[in-house]
Amino acid sequence: MNSNVENLPPHIIRLVYKEVTTLTADPPDGIKVFPNEEDLTDLQVTIEGPEGTPYAGGLFRMKLLLGKDFPASPPKGYFLTKIFHPNVGANGEICVNVLKRDWTAELGIRHVLLTIKCLLIHPNPESALNEEAGRLLLENYEEYAARARLLTEIHGGASGSSSGSTEAGRALASGGATPSTDPMAPGGPAAGVSRAGLRGAAGTVLIRDSCPAGDPRYLVTAPAWFGLTGLVTVPYLCSGPCDPVC
Repeated sequence: MNSNVENLPPHIIRLVYKEVTTLTADPPDGIKVFPNEEDLTDLQVTIEGPEGTPYAGGLFRMKLLLGKDFPASPPKGYFLTKIFHPNVGANGEICVNVLKRDWTAELGIRHVLLTIKCLLIHPNPESALNEEAGRLLLENYEEYAARARLLTEIHGGASGSSSGSTEAGRALASGGATPSTDPMAPGGPAAGVSRAGLRGAAGTVLIRDSCPAGDPRYLVTAPAWFGLTGLVTVPYLCSGPCDPVC
């Protein structure tokens, strides 16, 4: 792959170098950045699967490619580790608003990485590159979670128990699903609240409670028309700006 460094103005190269150096020394929680010494525009990254999600325990390799028009144009993001996720295509391409229409030159690389990590917490089936994953997320979350956990164990190095792996394999073979600890799964604290409904009411249904780095809590307003009242605590990890619902 050809380097874009020679196409970037010197002041942009200096800005990128400064941010990458800062990210390497002080990365966001669960994220590590490995600069490419031969090409500053090709950033190698690892993201730990967030707890409380089907990706927990996995370590996912990805890369950000900065084009010749960066930062006027957003970088391109790709997962290098195989993952079952609605917003990740077959070639690893990541579909998230911040890498498309919501991009501004002021956002920076740190914001992009935090948003991608948050995408592991809140997939967006409305902009699915993996249509099967998007359909399962909306129609059968437990099967979606089982598929995602299985690929996380196989490709992401998650050390699930042998019994857990066996259950996941049996469930997939039979078309069923393994028990889920997800709060929105049946029996969870937010059971009965559809993810599509929550996402469709983004900004009015989901309320972020300050959500400082490492705080594993959301407060979710559950109106009567969702079949719940009051506030439901959803134990998801949020360490930065989530896109689009956090």
